[in-house]
Amino acid sequence: MSREETQEGEIIAYHEQLFQRIYKFHLGEPASGVLIIYSNCILHIIEASSGTIYQILKDLATFETQGSAALLRDVKLLVMSHNIPTRLFSQWYSTKVDAPVSLEDVTQSQTTEEVITECLTLSLKLGVYLATVKVGNKGLTDCLHSVVPELLIPTEVIRCLCRAKECLSPTEFLQMYSKPLQISMDSEKVWPTPTHMLT
Repeated sequence: MSREETQEGEIIAYHEQLFQRIYKFHLGEPASGVLIIYSNCILHIIEASSGTIYQILKDLATFETQGSAALLRDVKLLVMSHNIPTRLFSQWYSTKVDAPVSLEDVTQSQTTEEVITECLTLSLKLGVYLATVKVGNKGLTDCLHSVVPELLIPTEVIRCLCRAKECLSPTEFLQMYSKPLQISMDSEKVWPTPTHMLT
């Protein structure tokens, strides 16, 4: 086994064990989605309950303290959507793709918003494609890079988003998630400041 194959197996095993640990304590629908493993980065689309997503992010946040020894580095959260009426994926898949690295980095001429939009659009199209193909019990047997190369997100796009300050790390997201909302009432915005009258 090459180092890449070993790491691929470790990444898949990590996610499978993570889901199993979560289901022991948080009963509910299992997560669905797809884990796409590139040669030097991964893309993970997950559909799950808010509680399951929260537990996954807590686990991913532990990698940030491990430095270069971490199995996953520079993890970023692209988007979190709630109350989606139907799932796009029937189960959780994992697959390795050999997407060629483009010689021209198109992200250099795009804003982060444009890169995010491109990534989300391709992710949705890939999800729609996977919803229409028959997938066996062994998972994705077709190589996506040879069947639908136009639906794969280029590696330079993923690497750009991993560096983007606009995308939150799991730790940053969890801090924002657990921070209490500071709602100020209109009655508190009075000018001049009310004074107590002495009698």
